[in-house]
Amino acid sequence: MNPLLSHLQPYPFERLRKLTADVVPNPALKPISLGIGEPKHATPAFIQSALTNALDGLAAYPATAGEPALREACARWLHRRYDIAVDPATQILPVNGSREALFALAQTVIDPSQHRDAGGPTVVCPNPFYQIYEGAAILAGARVAFANSDPARNFAADWSSIPEATWATTQLLYVCSPGNPTGAVMPLSEWERLFALSDRHGFVIASDECYSEIYFREGPDAAPLGGLQAAVQLGRTDFRNLIALTSLSKRSNVPGLRSGFVAGDAAIMKAFLLYRTYHGSAMSPAVQRASVAAWNDEAHVVENRRLYREKFERVTPLLAEVMDVALPDASFYLWAKVPAHLGGGSDEWFARELLAQYNVAVLPGSYLAREAHGVNPGAGRIRMALVAGVDECVEAAQRIRQFIAERS
Repeated sequence: MNPLLSHLQPYPFERLRKLTADVVPNPALKPISLGIGEPKHATPAFIQSALTNALDGLAAYPATAGEPALREACARWLHRRYDIAVDPATQILPVNGSREALFALAQTVIDPSQHRDAGGPTVVCPNPFYQIYEGAAILAGARVAFANSDPARNFAADWSSIPEATWATTQLLYVCSPGNPTGAVMPLSEWERLFALSDRHGFVIASDECYSEIYFREGPDAAPLGGLQAAVQLGRTDFRNLIALTSLSKRSNVPGLRSGFVAGDAAIMKAFLLYRTYHGSAMSPAVQRASVAAWNDEAHVVENRRLYREKFERVTPLLAEVMDVALPDASFYLWAKVPAHLGGGSDEWFARELLAQYNVAVLPGSYLAREAHGVNPGAGRIRMALVAGVDECVEAAQRIRQFIAERS
């Protein structure tokens, strides 16, 4: 058995199940889950039709590189969304959701034989973070270094907390913008700093952008800045050492489709294609056709964004009266601080008691982070995924308000 498997920590939802295993939720109230970030809006009918109409293609093996039509649709979307030009033949690969690609990319770019005198190669990621980053690093034979989020800076990762000696052994940096769970978006100045570090030390940047289409403000600058877009604005049109990863799951409400794509540095993409060919990562022809339809349409994305905007406009003020919580830059999460007088500010206590008394599930923030630099930056916070319908999310907010008010 691979000994590195023993270094993996339980997934957050496994920990949540264990935490609440003996909890009997209030049976008088309908259960509402704000725990898992799984989109609940209806899948657009035209995507479903495109999927079922393509079932005649199942008799052929799909190419790992995907059909040209899909890569070209992805390239067109990048141009429309970010005003950038990407070669669909050499700089784009379809993937079976961004999750598997985030994991597989680490297996492609990490060289565990390097930096042995310093304890091996390093992967740097924000903290709190999407747990796949850590697992991918460990199973690739790397150590993980964490850059804690700073509440005073809109939960931006404090990259300055990473010592120069650690950057020198870094082979891969995961960034997530808009962030999970904080919703923070990286500005151009932060990208410029990370590109300079990448140039100095030669590491790859993996930019996780699966929440890029869920934002709340209007205007020409409302849409979150993407990594490839930042590179072009800074004159890095070859996207050297940069890979952006995105997905249809949140954008188009199709988490079960398992469809996304990666784009960026052509040299890395060539190696990634080789890895994926051996790994057996080809996308189903039917999924490819449905994905083409999804990437080619923006009307359903605009409507999806409207629904999220309405939820956040109604829910955030309700909760802000009783908790330290604010509208994020983007994404569909609220990152709220547990009032200090409730269970000593414990996120685990809050999650257990809220479920027991008001049948609302939330995720303890400490489960999404690791102790680093003397602190767990998720401790004392909860993540709420506003993925259910508008009325259900408002009902959950009202129950949370009552739960807190009764103890104030």
